[in-house]
Amino acid sequence: MNLTILSPEKEIFSGAVKSVKVPGTDGQFEILKNHAAIVSSLSKGEVRVIKDNGEKMTFNVEGGFVEMLNNEVSLLVSGVKED
Repeated sequence: MNLTILSPEKEIFSGAVKSVKVPGTDGQFEILKNHAAIVSSLSKGEVRVIKDNGEKMTFNVEGGFVEMLNNEVSLLVSGVKED
């Protein structure tokens, strides 16, 4: 599946991933390939990404929204920092 992370200033990440863990406002959840379509708000916390090559990435976000549709994940976030 493909992931795009966008802030108001720029594109933070775009690429193929195996999984994405996000800090939903009702708790953390993971998105995998073929996940049901979803739109959810995000709280302050860590976004954890496992790329197709197995590399792990972590981004700290202040909040935002996530959308999953047809194996395309879009994160619209504010206050993002990569660890």
